[in-house]
Amino acid sequence: MSNSYDTYVSPLSTRYASVEMKYNFSDKKKFTTWRYLWTVLAQAEKELGLDITDEQLKELQENVENVDFEAAAKEEKLTRHDIMAHVHTYATCCPTAAPIIHLGATSCDIGDNADLVVIRDAFDILLPKLAGCIKTLAEFADNHKSLATLGFTHFQPAQLTTVGKRACLWLQDLLLCEKTLSRVRCDLKFRGIKGTTGTQASFLQLFNGDYEKVRKLDEKVTQLAGFQSSYPVTGQTYPRIVDAEIVSSLSVLGSATHKMCTDLRLLAGMNEIGEPFETTQIGSSAMAYKQNPMRSERVCSIARYLMNLVNNPLNTASVQWLERTLDDSANRRLCLSEAFLAADSIMLTLQNILEGLTVFPKVISRNIDKVLPFMATENIIIAMVKSGGDRQICHEKIRVLSLQAASTVRIDGQDNDLLDRVVKDPYFAPILDQLPQLLDPSTFIGCAPNQVTYFLKEDVQPIVDKYISKIKTTATVLEI
Repeated sequence: MSNSYDTYVSPLSTRYASVEMKYNFSDKKKFTTWRYLWTVLAQAEKELGLDITDEQLKELQENVENVDFEAAAKEEKLTRHDIMAHVHTYATCCPTAAPIIHLGATSCDIGDNADLVVIRDAFDILLPKLAGCIKTLAEFADNHKSLATLGFTHFQPAQLTTVGKRACLWLQDLLLCEKTLSRVRCDLKFRGIKGTTGTQASFLQLFNGDYEKVRKLDEKVTQLAGFQSSYPVTGQTYPRIVDAEIVSSLSVLGSATHKMCTDLRLLAGMNEIGEPFETTQIGSSAMAYKQNPMRSERVCSIARYLMNLVNNPLNTASVQWLERTLDDSANRRLCLSEAFLAADSIMLTLQNILEGLTVFPKVISRNIDKVLPFMATENIIIAMVKSGGDRQICHEKIRVLSLQAASTVRIDGQDNDLLDRVVKDPYFAPILDQLPQLLDPSTFIGCAPNQVTYFLKEDVQPIVDKYISKIKTTATVLEI
């Protein structure tokens, strides 16, 4: 007898995505949404004067959740048509209402509209998780806003920044993602009740040529489904360019999180920051000492998959011949669900990382000490000028000593001894008592702590407040 171990299942279902997102893309959610839409279609048609009884409507409502999945699968195997298979199985448990199920409708009046309900709900699951990551990362940034650390350009040591300021770079990317995702969510419309090629011809016949009733039918079903408006014109489907915009917004989230977790992996390699690592966790089957940043690696791995999904809806939208063609169907079944499941799994993993992120200040300080003498040369020159020295002479002295120290580091593998060389050179005697202050890392970080404070208050907090009632600040423990 077959079981889950001898057939393929998506890792997004078994390993990575949340229970609520998996349910949102489940057959049960889809098919019960179809039934709900058939029910509200009948309700709206009844309210607008069609001969539909209260008994029929009640029967439809009472059987929305009563889905015989096996019977529907057998029916679809015979009919090769998923919507009609479920029309028949719904009719079986609603014999009184059977004659008016799907009345006047085409498949996309049900299937496409249900897809939009699922997509809307997926955004509503995802956005609070993104806000939760933003909240936790903001707390991290605030806690470390004044902790000096090496900045890097071209992955070469550059002017100092702070751990909190760097976190704000990640935060800003996440804020831009929230803006993009929430805009796409707010722009979503219902396909509406438009008929076979979008002309509403069948509904015009049902209402004996009364176009105002056809318009009201569209509006009523749209509102009952929880949407403010529908796309004003469609072919058989809602515009497939909408799918491209949806997956594009999710792929942007993939890009932002990939960048952030790549940074964390680099910092983990430098032993400056560590992600959660359980006491029983094994980093390597051979190298027992290793503590790999596997969660950040997972985010990068899934994010790459997510970023590459965007080409599917772009291509699908580009080849929808005239009013539609069916080569969108199988692709959309894969692409839309996988994009949201991937984004959801990234948010779960990222929240878990952020809640257990550890900073190692002593390592950070040691790494600063290795290059700070070079960074302090400008401060030394200025101090000498203030003490009466000639800027050009001092610059040449520092240049020669710096090259000698660099040679000691790069060729001899020794520590940076530039300061020892400065101390031993009589030329710098006037400022030797100032060296401790000139080399204080806190004097190299500029306005970074202030920038963090204002950024968190003015830009981050409003987004956190927007979702605060829906944020779960503790991520599900990741078993795998």
